[in-house]
Amino acid sequence: MSSNFLVIDPEKDLAAIKGISSLARVKLLKELSKRPGINVNDLAQVSDLPQSSVSAHLQVLEKAGLIRTEMQKARKGNQKICFAVYDELVVTFHPTTQALSSDVIEVSMPLGLYTNNNVTGPCGICSVEGVLGLLDVPETFMDPERMKASLLWFTSGFVEYQFPNNAKLRGDRIEQLEIVMEVSSEVPGTLANWPSDIVLSINGREIGVWTSPGDFGDRRGTYTPAWWKLKGSQYGMLKTWTVGPGGTFVDGHKISDVQAKDLDLDDHRSIRLRVEVKAEGKHPGGINIFGRGFGNYDQDIILRLKTAG
Repeated sequence: MSSNFLVIDPEKDLAAIKGISSLARVKLLKELSKRPGINVNDLAQVSDLPQSSVSAHLQVLEKAGLIRTEMQKARKGNQKICFAVYDELVVTFHPTTQALSSDVIEVSMPLGLYTNNNVTGPCGICSVEGVLGLLDVPETFMDPERMKASLLWFTSGFVEYQFPNNAKLRGDRIEQLEIVMEVSSEVPGTLANWPSDIVLSINGREIGVWTSPGDFGDRRGTYTPAWWKLKGSQYGMLKTWTVGPGGTFVDGHKISDVQAKDLDLDDHRSIRLRVEVKAEGKHPGGINIFGRGFGNYDQDIILRLKTAG
């Protein structure tokens, strides 16, 4: 299971520092990490604190962005349930928001800005407000509303993105390429043990296969909106594909011998990324791709280029 952590700069993240400055609030965060989705009454009982005190502490934690709350129907009216946003909090005295070094170029691609696709159902796309188009209708993937997409899924096929090659525009040679995105397998409902072979290609060249272990729905994703049903895919794993002089790696584990020099990166003004699940693959278990506003990481698909210094 992926871990979600927050790096706290004590000079800038004063609300977060205030949130963890109370022993009672720290204990509440620990309880929420063990019991996600607990209501305020039960939280007061297990923490041995008055409900009024718990409510006040939760307001501080929510303002700091350390927890999130939802209203759900109860036997009598509604009840507030609580979730910890992060699994770990790290306080550091080193700068936490450094500018990228001059030899690194980064582009964030909104999830719905794919330039080509060919998918099979079950499939769908949605924004943070709701489902876009028709579910399980591949033609919906060409709906102009797809530009708002924050989550997309399909059983087999591909989506393709065209990133600007800003290194070529600067006249720099690319030594290494990284792709970062949050993904999972796709099954009707969710199933943690549901492997799927996810294939990435750059400029028409397959760089390797990574097998997603499953489709995760044991708890609501940190950023997954409240309207999204709990029986649906909630979050994925944040994975980094790196193509460099030594081959292609996923989170440091080598998956192929394809090197950056094999991708013709310096010859084109754009870089084409294809994300694919092949119907004939060993594990054709579908794919969810989570963008900004869904899952555990509030980001879209990131392309990072390291150029020759």
